[in-house]
Amino acid sequence: MNPFHIREMTITDFDSMIKLWKRTPGIGLSGADSKEKINKFLKRNTKLSLVCEINQKIIGTVLCGHDGRRGYIYHLAVDDTFRKKGIGKELVEQSLVRLRQQGISKCHLFLYNDNEDAMRFYEKTGWTRRHDLLIYSKDI
Repeated sequence: MNPFHIREMTITDFDSMIKLWKRTPGIGLSGADSKEKINKFLKRNTKLSLVCEINQKIIGTVLCGHDGRRGYIYHLAVDDTFRKKGIGKELVEQSLVRLRQQGISKCHLFLYNDNEDAMRFYEKTGWTRRHDLLIYSKDI
């Protein structure tokens, strides 16, 4: 029997999630990750973001949303103790299924260019690295 349970993320998970994100290398946090902003994100993107629990303790997360055209994955994190057990892959796959159910047929994600572990994970699970795009950001 699988001891892991994946369910929809709720704002009541915030404190546990932020602790996991802060101790996960490669996760960049900003003001966009405040409780208020995450709550707004979850309300706008219902049923897409997930947590994985064992014994009611959050050990994995994926934030997922879309803009009506493309899906986006953020903050895929799995506690070090539980890595390499398929949890990250399952979190992403379930989010992608949910995006497809909402009519979204393509998903993007953003990684820091020195996050080698994440690059290996995504390439191993079928994602294609793009070399034709640049990202520009501006605080507004």
